[in-house]
Amino acid sequence: MIPKMTRRDLVRAAAAGWGAAALPNLPAAVPRNLKIGYTCITWGTMPRGPEATATLETAVRDISSLGFHGFETFPEILEDWDTRDALRPLIDKYQLPLTSGYIRINVTDPTKAKESLDAVVRLGKVIRKYGGTYGVIQVNSVKRDSYNFHQYRAAIISGLNDSGKALNDLGLGSGLHQHTGTAVETHDEVYTVMHAVDTRHMTFAPDVGQLQKGGSDAAQVIKDFLPLVTHMHLKDYKGWEHYAGYCPLGMGVVDIPTVLNSLEEAHQKADIMVELDPSNNAPMSPLETARVTKAYLVKLGYHFPQRSMGRNPSAGGNR
Repeated sequence: MIPKMTRRDLVRAAAAGWGAAALPNLPAAVPRNLKIGYTCITWGTMPRGPEATATLETAVRDISSLGFHGFETFPEILEDWDTRDALRPLIDKYQLPLTSGYIRINVTDPTKAKESLDAVVRLGKVIRKYGGTYGVIQVNSVKRDSYNFHQYRAAIISGLNDSGKALNDLGLGSGLHQHTGTAVETHDEVYTVMHAVDTRHMTFAPDVGQLQKGGSDAAQVIKDFLPLVTHMHLKDYKGWEHYAGYCPLGMGVVDIPTVLNSLEEAHQKADIMVELDPSNNAPMSPLETARVTKAYLVKLGYHFPQRSMGRNPSAGGNR
C-alpha cells in the first residue's frame, strides 16, 4: 500500500532534493550533454482563447525560471496563440524556446485519414513557425476492452508513416508517442509498430512513465530502440492517487538514471521533455513539482541556465 503524503511532506522532500539518497552509482565518465525541457500540461489542460493566457504564460514563466531548456504544448494551443499574435511575445519575454508540439492523429477511422493528415501539416507549420523542431505523434484513443490491434495494424503503420513524412517535408522530426488508452499502448503493440514503420520518417518518442504504467520495463524499451529514440517524455510513475499515478522524477519506480545514461552513452541526440500530468487536489503546485524534478536532475549531473528576463520574483526560480 502506498502511504499518503501531505503537501507539507512533499514540499519538505523538494527542499531536501527528493530521491537523492536512492540514486545508484552513476558512471563518472558519462558526460551530461542532453538538454532537458518541460511540457506545459502540468499547469492545466490549456483552454483556448483569452482565458488561456494565464495558464500558458504561468507554465512558460515557471519552466523558464527554473532553467529548463525548452517547452512543449499542444499545437492547437500554439495555433490559438498565433491567431492572437501573442506567442512570439511570450517566447521572447521568458527567453524559453519552443522545442516541440504534441499532435494527435486518427488511425482507426478511414473516413478521417485525410482530415487527420491535413491537421498534421497545418499544426506542423505552426510548430516550425515558432522555432520548434519536432512533432510528437499520438494515435487516437480506443475502447481498449474491445480493441483488436491486428485489425488496425496496417492502418496504424500507414498513418504514422504518412504523418512522419509530412512533418519531415516541413523540416521537422517526428516520432510515435505511445499512450495509455490509445491504439498503441502495450509492450507488444509498441514493438510491432516500431519494427514495421518506415524509420526514415517515423522514429520513437516514448513516454517512459506510461511505458512503466503499462507493464513494460521502460529502461529496457529505451535500450531496445535506442537508435530510434529522438524525443522523450521523461516521466516517473508511483501508482498513487495524484497526477494519474505519476509523480515528480525520483519519487517513483521508473529507472530514470538508466534511461538517461543509455542516451548519454550512445551520444544519442534527443529532445528530453519532463512531463507530469495535471491533477485535481494536487498536493503540490506545478512549480513545486518542477522544483523537485529539477533537484533530482541536478543530482544526476544536469545543469540549467540562469535567465534574467521575464522572471517573476514571486515565482521562485533558481535560488
